[in-house]
Amino acid sequence: MIISRKRFLQIAGVSVIAAAGEKLSGTFAGAMQKVSLSSKDVMKPCRWAMAIDLEACLQKEGCTKCIEACHRGHNVPEIGGAHRVEWIWKAPYDQAFPNDPSEYQYSRLKNAPVLLLCNHCDNPPCVRVCPTKATWKREDGVVMMDWHRCIGCRYCMAACPYGSRSFNWTDPRPDIANQDPDFPTRTKGVVEKCNLCEERLGRGELPLCVLACPQKAMIFGDLDDPDSTVRGALRRRYTIRRKPELGTNPQVYYIV
Repeated sequence: MIISRKRFLQIAGVSVIAAAGEKLSGTFAGAMQKVSLSSKDVMKPCRWAMAIDLEACLQKEGCTKCIEACHRGHNVPEIGGAHRVEWIWKAPYDQAFPNDPSEYQYSRLKNAPVLLLCNHCDNPPCVRVCPTKATWKREDGVVMMDWHRCIGCRYCMAACPYGSRSFNWTDPRPDIANQDPDFPTRTKGVVEKCNLCEERLGRGELPLCVLACPQKAMIFGDLDDPDSTVRGALRRRYTIRRKPELGTNPQVYYIV
């Protein structure tokens, strides 16, 4: 029997992952019990998505534990002012949802801070405009960044309608309080953003922001799995997304 090189690599990859399956089976407690490591799941990528419960998020006023965990784990520099770098942040509801169709429907949220991050769109405009392919979308929906390929043209920043990308105007390394040696740092002239903790997803672990939230307001899972926690949340509760009229199909949902 003759198999192609691609098929050989797929089979080999499944074997390696299956060998590690026992160690990984205990992870993803809560939002996901575990990541299935069957050959079917490896061959057919999932579709990651997140739902944010606004009511739960607002229960603990001033809480920024998800932001702190994300920025600490990804070596995001602590730079203030116009040159600040953010992977996840909070903004007033009116700024996050400027086209709210009803003046009164969500009046309780009008001045409330809303948690924002990269929407990991199904149709990401940032990917289309990048001249060096430094940003691209994986099969599982994560919109990635290759900081070595980024030439700092900032076309992706101009194309993103959500303001989800930051530019390093200066060398960010002196402004990293406690550098994590397990995650790469960036350099001056490079764009960066939330990567949905893709390095953790590869190990079968939840994103840092999800784990850090004391209110469990962030729900993460496989959108292709009808039994996943995130699909359950979307079935039971009404959700909105940021600027859906633009056709980007964002995969961060807000439960209202």
